[in-house]
Amino acid sequence: MRAIVIARPGGPEVLELRDVPAPEPSRGEVRVRVRATAVNRADLLQRMGVYPAPPGSPADIPGLEIAGEVDAVDDGATEFGVGDRVFGVVGGGGYAEYLTVHARTLAPMPPGMSFDAAAAVPEAFVTAWDAMVDQARLTAGETVLVHAVGSGVGTAAIQIARAIGARSIGTARTADKLERARALGLDEGILAGDAKFADEVRKRTGGRGIDVVVELVGGAYVAQDVACIATKGRIVVVGMMAGPQCDLDLGALMRKRAEIRGTMLRSRPLEEKILAARALERHLVPLFARGTLKPIVAKVLPLAEAGEAHRLMQRNETFGKIVLEVG
Repeated sequence: MRAIVIARPGGPEVLELRDVPAPEPSRGEVRVRVRATAVNRADLLQRMGVYPAPPGSPADIPGLEIAGEVDAVDDGATEFGVGDRVFGVVGGGGYAEYLTVHARTLAPMPPGMSFDAAAAVPEAFVTAWDAMVDQARLTAGETVLVHAVGSGVGTAAIQIARAIGARSIGTARTADKLERARALGLDEGILAGDAKFADEVRKRTGGRGIDVVVELVGGAYVAQDVACIATKGRIVVVGMMAGPQCDLDLGALMRKRAEIRGTMLRSRPLEEKILAARALERHLVPLFARGTLKPIVAKVLPLAEAGEAHRLMQRNETFGKIVLEVG
């Protein structure tokens, strides 16, 4: 099969299209003929050699989410049959024509959705739902602050917030991204080019502060989150584009009785990945089928241009997901 292989740690130029052996499913697994995958920041970190794939996933083939057709089924897998259209989050190996994965970590694709669109769904929407709803307990009537609203998870989070009746405030570094996010349901946007937004958030909330923060940037943003979080507010750290370190006012955190927690999908045990897939199937697929949610695709490139896809993501100029067509 064709696959994009990380030849050695380095820049986008180390991604090479090669012929490699196709995997065979083992107990409980299916093999998926991958039709499309999407690019995530974890792929860039893996390429650079600082974020290795979890055990059981290909060490040198990136790709955390897939959309395709079931191609082969092990005797122990009963959830899907050959030809079923599926998508889901995987530990790695998505930049390839074939991938084996435990059947229960996949979900059926929404009816009528293209493979390119479906590939832009799993990581972004499962991450957003898991962080906001399952972990931070966002409910109707509350206000959520979503950073990097033009990212894949950002565009997913503001749509989910609208669907459940929550108010959303988003940050971005450009006015264009805020304007495009408003078309997806963002209630209010804040330019955060200087990484300072707490005063403006407090103003926009009448001094009350934010109930939930989806923290996709990290670094100095977390201190600002604490400064504008409401009493008993919840901060979920999903990404750290601005770095892994910050200075926190622990006194403010204690006075507000606020929560900070971190989250990551890729390294979770199988049991938790199965639960994530069920959330995708039960809560999100019906919303896509009704048109309440929609995947946001910024660019579609062929698999052979994975290096260019990584360059585009590094520039932080796109709105939504970058998708690779596998064929």
